[in-house]
Amino acid sequence: MTQAWEIENFLEVRNGKLHVSGVSALELTAQHGTPLFVFSESRIRRNIDRLRLVENEIGCDLKICYAAKANSNMAILRTIKDAGSDIEVNSGGELWKALKIGFRPEQIIFNGTSKEVWEIENAVNAGIYAIQVDSLFELSLIEETARRLEKRANVSLRLVPEIETNTHSGLQTALLTSKFGMMPDEALSAFRQYKNSEFLNLCGIHLHIGSQNPNASPYAEAFEMLFANLVEIYNETGIKLSHINLGGGFPVNYLRDSSMKQHFPEAQSEMFTADFEPADAIRSAWKAVKKAAELAKADHLLENLTLLLEPGRSIISDAGICLTTVRNEKQRPVTQSPTTDNRQPTTDNWLLTDAGFNILLSMETYKWYYHLISAERSDEPATFPYKLAGPLCDGGDVYFDIEGQNRLPDHRLLPENVQPGEVLALLNCGAYTLAQASQYNGRFLPAMVLIRENGEAELIRKRDVFQDLTANDIF
Repeated sequence: MTQAWEIENFLEVRNGKLHVSGVSALELTAQHGTPLFVFSESRIRRNIDRLRLVENEIGCDLKICYAAKANSNMAILRTIKDAGSDIEVNSGGELWKALKIGFRPEQIIFNGTSKEVWEIENAVNAGIYAIQVDSLFELSLIEETARRLEKRANVSLRLVPEIETNTHSGLQTALLTSKFGMMPDEALSAFRQYKNSEFLNLCGIHLHIGSQNPNASPYAEAFEMLFANLVEIYNETGIKLSHINLGGGFPVNYLRDSSMKQHFPEAQSEMFTADFEPADAIRSAWKAVKKAAELAKADHLLENLTLLLEPGRSIISDAGICLTTVRNEKQRPVTQSPTTDNRQPTTDNWLLTDAGFNILLSMETYKWYYHLISAERSDEPATFPYKLAGPLCDGGDVYFDIEGQNRLPDHRLLPENVQPGEVLALLNCGAYTLAQASQYNGRFLPAMVLIRENGEAELIRKRDVFQDLTANDIF
């Protein structure tokens, strides 16, 4: 029987065991140990191709800029580049990595709220496609830097559109209460002030409505807002922009297997099950913009325009899994019944793994859900409730919500009689995991493996060794 979480040619059960793009997860752990992150090249390429369908729905060029912050491992970046994607960076470090792996300057855009002068210098010297400007102060800093370097900087102004979505509060980036962007009237004044600047090429406007948006409708609202500003900028200054940037935020279905769905509040469940096609969202948004352009007699502003998207999670999240080993087990008197039937168990069965929030930080900070299965008994019924926790010396290092707000399931369902030594798999965790990882508790950062399209399992990050724990310490 096919499991609900299986994805053809990617996550599959063979002889009862989990296979990733045809490769045995257990053979990988035998070779590389755990925790171990495993990625699929074919899944990454499929996710980029899915986003490329947006171009069929719009009347302009499309530029897909992978958000490097989601996962900036160098082999992952090369895979993204080879699949035909451009890139969005958020620091001088990510800019350096993008250039080093071979992205051309015209493929790079640079976001961020607190850019340092050296970062701006590197971006201007490289001649990247656009520096996304977060404030009027930053724009003046870029102009000053470009003037000193005697070069022209390509810039795009980030707007805060006051568009709320039904995502996690920490992922809301388009509200006045968020730290991102400038007010539209501030941007308009900037276009007026710098329209004749010798050192600034004011080429675009940008917004981002947040990540893991469960509904497609906010994209139409955001698109219309961008176009209205495009028109106003042209009418007030005569500047015809070459691109608009709609950001990213397209969702991933973290609850393909709905067995745990009932354990989430409605809003949380809606967010984690979000699953719409980006092309569908952009199609309706583009229709609204075309209609607005006709009414405003501004069709010419859409000519030779490029639409930028900044997907991160939707490209890399479901392309990666984390394999972890159960290292300990214990029983405790039950404090809350893990079932809704009349069995009323008197004991909580605890499993302690080697994967904690040092490599899965969002599970603690955002109470993010990663579906858990047995990699060894993937075809067996997952009906037995366990309490799951990681290895860290921290009471919050658990796979449930210790605050009792039901933002995560209190128990996880696995086959009965899981024992130390059994390998489990956390799904959909390719994004914002290793990118945020730390060596807390002196723990080694894990290895990473990429399954190539030809079925070859390539080590793309070695596991830390003791020397890595003190590599930058002076003693």
